[in-house]
Amino acid sequence: MAKYRFDQIAINSTEKKKPVEEDRFTYLGLEHLDSGSLKVSRFGSEVAPIGEKLIMHKGDVLFGKRRAYQKKVAIAPFDGIFSAHGMVLRPKEDVIDKDFFPLFISSDYFLDAAIKISVGSLSPTINWRDLKELEFELPDLDTQRRLAAVLWSMNETMDSYKELIAATDELVKSQFMEQFKELINHPDACSKIEDECTVFADGDWIESKDQSEEGIRLIQTGNIGNAQYLDKGERARYITEDTFDRLNCTEVKANDILISRLPDPVGRACIVPEGLGKCITAVDCTIVRLGSRILPEYFIAYTLSPFYMMQVASRETGSTRKRISRKNLGILKIPVPTIAEQETFASVVRQSDKSKFEMEQALSELTATYKRIITENLG
Repeated sequence: MAKYRFDQIAINSTEKKKPVEEDRFTYLGLEHLDSGSLKVSRFGSEVAPIGEKLIMHKGDVLFGKRRAYQKKVAIAPFDGIFSAHGMVLRPKEDVIDKDFFPLFISSDYFLDAAIKISVGSLSPTINWRDLKELEFELPDLDTQRRLAAVLWSMNETMDSYKELIAATDELVKSQFMEQFKELINHPDACSKIEDECTVFADGDWIESKDQSEEGIRLIQTGNIGNAQYLDKGERARYITEDTFDRLNCTEVKANDILISRLPDPVGRACIVPEGLGKCITAVDCTIVRLGSRILPEYFIAYTLSPFYMMQVASRETGSTRKRISRKNLGILKIPVPTIAEQETFASVVRQSDKSKFEMEQALSELTATYKRIITENLG
């Protein structure tokens, strides 16, 4: 394979403009880009963006140069303006195929190399003067075209899986609102979250506290997905029994619910799975151990509902980084149907979770194959 400097592969378009009112409808910021997806599903601003923005054209590759570790890359869906915290990239088609180009930019091969040259501590950013000097190996154009055809087909399938998974979540949300809307509309049928718990406490761990190679597992905000526990595998952290005793930690147990009070989003929750052993959690997580009137599966579905999310949004604090306090979390209202009604709903959730798990497994396997093909063909 031939090796090229990045400025031999890509054009960095720096054309800018100061936005006017109508530009707010075709504005893309880094917040509109999703890690791992080349598609843009949301856009626009309530008011005209402030400060100069990059001009983008449909088909341009948008790359988030600020906090590049988030790995945000997307294809511009229309002509418009893009955040100055990003780059607007175009392929040099004598070196790289235009269909292969976005796949290359979104690959770990490119992104990992780019992230290494980020500068700054609070908000690391990639400078073009450094990026353009990086060298990458590329297959010949015919191979790129064949790869692009295969990889785009896989991309479309992966997007279909993601859409089905999202639709499954929406089904649970709509079922919750349909089944329990009468209770939501009657305050007497609702209770405070903290009043339905036998334990309602913040975690104990902060970054500066002792860590060890093994022992008591630390569950962090990064382990809390939207209604699911995210296993970090080899990146799991631990503390010793001595540290646990010295800090007088609250033990997290299987079937407890953990709520992240940090984004993204604020208030997301998961059930602690069986098999983790003795655990503690971080100070930005709240431990919810439910009493006899609320089932964990029902509670998790409640945290996905618009009723819960609106309450969280009304009690968030902070301007640049939203969060919610345990006090404000504890006073949120939860409708309390009978256990029989919750069991009926939980059966729907379990069936949905089973379907979702199967789709996630298929997506995971396809993603692994996709990444393997990229790795085998890029440097």
